[in-house]
Amino acid sequence: MQGTKLSEEVTVTGQVTKEQLNQAAQEGFRSVLNLRAPSEEGALPEEKAIAEGAGLTYLNIPLRKEEISDALTTRLLSEIDTLPKPVLIHCAGGMRAGAIGFMHMATRQGLSSEQAMDKAHSHGFDCSSEPELKQFFEHYIGTHGK
Repeated sequence: MQGTKLSEEVTVTGQVTKEQLNQAAQEGFRSVLNLRAPSEEGALPEEKAIAEGAGLTYLNIPLRKEEISDALTTRLLSEIDTLPKPVLIHCAGGMRAGAIGFMHMATRQGLSSEQAMDKAHSHGFDCSSEPELKQFFEHYIGTHGK
């Protein structure tokens, strides 16, 4: 399964296909967290049924960049804690999934926003093209992290 492995428990990626969901289950993933709204262009129809049919626990919590908030992020991070591991987090292109994955890592490991951003960059994650997301990333970790 292609994606960016952040830890033994969390991998992030862009939109998945039916084949990739089946492959993820075969590779030992136990859960999928989909951050896309079902109405988003390119979303996989029947993703929940496909994931559950492959034996994966499935959760869909839409995260729109323009609607991101502390409360929604805290909920997402708590859900990651409770999902069976390893969990595959995805969105359209991987940016939202990466941000949530690194916020989870940072807040659980007590990293500063600078340390989290350095770790993100070392994994090839760069949210410079999404200034609002980058600003929220730094704000959330600064407020809820170290």
